[in-house]
Amino acid sequence: MNTIFRKSMLSVAGLAFAGGVFAGPIAAHANPVDAKPVAAAVQSAAPKPQGEQSHISLNDEQTANVKAIIAATKKAGLPERAAVISIATSLQESKLENLGHLGDMNDHDSLGLFQQRPSSGWGTPEQITNPEYSTTAFLKGLKQVDGWQDMPLTDAAQTVQVSAYPDAYAQWEQQATDLVAQHWNS
Repeated sequence: MNTIFRKSMLSVAGLAFAGGVFAGPIAAHANPVDAKPVAAAVQSAAPKPQGEQSHISLNDEQTANVKAIIAATKKAGLPERAAVISIATSLQESKLENLGHLGDMNDHDSLGLFQQRPSSGWGTPEQITNPEYSTTAFLKGLKQVDGWQDMPLTDAAQTVQVSAYPDAYAQWEQQATDLVAQHWNS
């Protein structure tokens, strides 16, 4: 065995032994009854928004649409996180405006708060432009995404929306979180 390899192996063994000696007595005297699970505290923390955040000022119509999204989320029995994802998605798709057909500026046949398409099976134009219906349709899609509660907002939104700009939803997370905090109990 060459000398460098042997010294390396002895160093590793020495570190392992030292780690066991120092950790052993501490662990042996720990009181397991007083131990608090760290993982539970980490899981309950609200996710932090990803990337640079955008913000717009809302008019009365946009604020009414925020409240309609929150009401539909509550009616569906879903938590605040679902409302945050829904509002962030609507901020990206329509700036919380209930858009009708935009003529040549329209993205295919996309309509409403979430730019849902009748040709993709989201509903009729009348349904899609109804804030409660369009939110409920979005939430139905969200509930079908395994683990949506714990994934980054942009991933959850993209899985439902299938956008050409999958990372764009993330920029609205902070404003959506603030809006839900402001209006959830109002």
